[in-house]
Amino acid sequence: LDADKYENDPELEKIRKERNYSWMDIITICKDKLPNYEEKIKMFYEEHLHLDEEIRYILDGSGYFDVRDAEDRWVRISMAKGDMITLPAGIYHRFTLDQQNYVKAMRLFVGEPVWTAHNRPADHFDARRQYVEFLAQSA
Repeated sequence: LDADKYENDPELEKIRKERNYSWMDIITICKDKLPNYEEKIKMFYEEHLHLDEEIRYILDGSGYFDVRDAEDRWVRISMAKGDMITLPAGIYHRFTLDQQNYVKAMRLFVGEPVWTAHNRPADHFDARRQYVEFLAQSA
């Protein structure tokens, strides 16, 4: 995607329509722009899952999403300007900035956003069970 034209990018609009991403906002993660920066950075880096998909589109800057593979090992995903990621409901993950300490990202959501992070262990949720079953079927 072309992050420089996110405000009226037909490709982004196509994705939003196909995936029913009806809600959107923009977050800038850096010391000068994010209230309670230190607290939020620590919270983002705690291993957690969500009961809904987490969709991020990087508009500027860079960072890392860490996810667990089928054997519970960390996999680091480098994200930079123009990248979009969809983390499925129930996947354990965390986010951190890189040495730039700056990222501007679009957050997309189906319906109203639910920001609740469930720190590990959170295996009792249906979203986690469904994700684990999906992994087993994919293997």
